Amino acid sequence: MSVIIIAEIGTAHGGSLHKARDLINAAVDAGADYVKFQWVYADEILHPNTGFVNLPGGAVPLYKRFQELEVSPDFFAQAQEYTHSKHAGFICSPFGLKSLSELLAIQPDAVKIASPELNHYPLLHALSKSAHTGIPVILSSGVSRLSDIERALDLLDTFRHSCSQDKTNQTVNKIYPQLPALSLLHCITAYPAPESQYNVRLVRTLSDIFGIPTGISDHSMDPVLVPSLSVLCGGTIIEKHITLSRKTDGLDDPVALEPAQFEQMTKYIRHIEEQIAKYGSTCAADCCTEKLNEKYGAEAVSAALGTGIKFLAPDEQQNYGRTNRSLHFTHSLSQGSVITADDIAVLRTEKILTPGISPEYLEIVTGARLAVSVNAGDGVRWEQLLHR
Repeated sequence: MSVIIIAEIGTAHGGSLHKARDLINAAVDAGADYVKFQWVYADEILHPNTGFVNLPGGAVPLYKRFQELEVSPDFFAQAQEYTHSKHAGFICSPFGLKSLSELLAIQPDAVKIASPELNHYPLLHALSKSAHTGIPVILSSGVSRLSDIERALDLLDTFRHSCSQDKTNQTVNKIYPQLPALSLLHCITAYPAPESQYNVRLVRTLSDIFGIPTGISDHSMDPVLVPSLSVLCGGTIIEKHITLSRKTDGLDDPVALEPAQFEQMTKYIRHIEEQIAKYGSTCAADCCTEKLNEKYGAEAVSAALGTGIKFLAPDEQQNYGRTNRSLHFTHSLSQGSVITADDIAVLRTEKILTPGISPEYLEIVTGARLAVSVNAGDGVRWEQLLHR
């Protein structure tokens, strides 16, 4: 089976369906098999008090920036319809229970769980109940430890035994390649991610450990090095951001590939596949690695390949516990208050707030009484709770 290439449009459309169609056109013309969007509701992702993001026009509250990216469910339904008309598949990432429910209602070609949601256990639990629909799931594993990946895959174990839904549209002349029911992407959650920290050999390591198809979600700036090495390490999926221009104001535009660069990537990947088919994987790997050594230098190629041992990349270490999920108070509460389901949420900590305890304790915290007063946005900590 050919390597599946996913163009991550994300929120680069800026809420414009016209721009979304332009991005879909660019992605398909550049060789993408699938395009991917993000179904954003700000309050499913972070608290309003999370802090600011620096944009070309100045510092803007990050929560407000996410609010600006919210669009209606019909936007995604139309984007999917247009994607299918271009003979490509449609993937989308939900960030909470509402966006997941609305996403499943339009029956996407796959659901992608982004790295920060790897420990959003209520989301994964709800998703696990949809295995009977046959909609494939892709799990990204940036800013994680091996135990985090193992736990997430355990929650999604129902997909291991399901068959991917046949999403073939009879009016579509090209049948885009079928995704496996469950797959995993190695990722470095840094923007941009240095090629030297990518540890691409992990693609094979993770596939061997968990027994599922594994690829890579690449946030590095170069269009060729990391994707090529991923294929040579047995990667089955390549995901990379695409933008019409790196100079536009999308959150991920500065680290995305412009269409010409994306096409360069896809052509290189297809060339490697041709070499593997013609000469075999070992011979092709030797030949392609030699060419990469000539292009980038043997030291850079060796650094990008890494050890194949799972650990947090240096640029991820400060983000662990902040970009992934924890429990936060949604509003201020007085000492002695009983915590209700509306008082806490599973959120990213991000900029200035303090991380809370793991989302796995959501049911335990609900119904507990506060030993101290708390402020809106605070991460939930055990010492704030009275023992029951």
